[in-house]
Amino acid sequence: MNEKALIEVRDLTHTYPQGAGRAALRNVGFEVKQGEIFGLLGPNGGGKTTAFRILTTLLIPSSGAVRVFGQDVQQQSASFRRRIGVVFQSQSLDGKLTVEENLRHHGHLYGFLGKDLGRRICSSLTRMGLEEREKDLVETLSGGLQRRLELAKAFLHEPELLLLDEPTTGLDPGARQDLWQYLTGLQDQNNVTILLTTHLLDEAEKCSRVVILDEGRIVAAGTPLSLREKLGGEILVVESDDPDNLQKALVNNLNLSSIRLGNTLRLQVTQKDRSAKGHKFISKVMDAFGEEIRSVTLAKPTLEDVFIQATGHQFWSFAQKRDEWGTR
Repeated sequence: MNEKALIEVRDLTHTYPQGAGRAALRNVGFEVKQGEIFGLLGPNGGGKTTAFRILTTLLIPSSGAVRVFGQDVQQQSASFRRRIGVVFQSQSLDGKLTVEENLRHHGHLYGFLGKDLGRRICSSLTRMGLEEREKDLVETLSGGLQRRLELAKAFLHEPELLLLDEPTTGLDPGARQDLWQYLTGLQDQNNVTILLTTHLLDEAEKCSRVVILDEGRIVAAGTPLSLREKLGGEILVVESDDPDNLQKALVNNLNLSSIRLGNTLRLQVTQKDRSAKGHKFISKVMDAFGEEIRSVTLAKPTLEDVFIQATGHQFWSFAQKRDEWGTR
């Protein structure tokens, strides 16, 4: 990168002793520029949480290096921690205290007192739109407001870098949208650098740049737009009762390769296929194999398509979806 990186991660590898030798991270490396919203995107088990714990000095990596503000985060962890704000996935608020009391006690941990602490509390509440909830007990706040209070705590000491682990976990769509408005506001108005982990593809689209992790490895990196544009064209998804035979026939008869996921085949319609693009391409496939096809959809590439192209498997397995959404 031409611009000096705020975060530099080099050849990061980590293996948990209880993990039977399986590496949670494998030679991971990336850089984050000042003022970016940078996303670590991946399914459960991809390595996001391990990377986050290393970045926040909670875990010492097996090998590799992490430098933030030009400092080694392990060797200079005390001074590093004072310059960052952290929001963990698990809540760190005291529900029996008021909004103001939570911020006041957090400020004491950083040595802030008196008028200086009062100014910081007022500034954090205003920045997060919580000034009218100052005297409310935290346990009476909605999930979205509690998440905003977590951000207010993290920003109380005016850090240069915010590290957020799955910041919208448990929030409804409206609260998620509100939280993202506050994050982009922090980026635009205060030039704060934000690094976050997420397993939500639509959330990753809002980031300046993303690194996509799978099984501890980086499988793609760049801006969401550049990653989608690398695929080019459109993605045709064909559902069939006999995907194996259909996949072979597509190659033999039309010289079309595809990725099979369950009962569906995914075909990439590239820009060079202009003569067979869009509805013409669908017609071409349907004319040849209509009786073997249950449904066809055509759409522009998404980050999920980027993931599938890089790994050959879905972003979410059925088991992961069940764990995320709960049984119904």
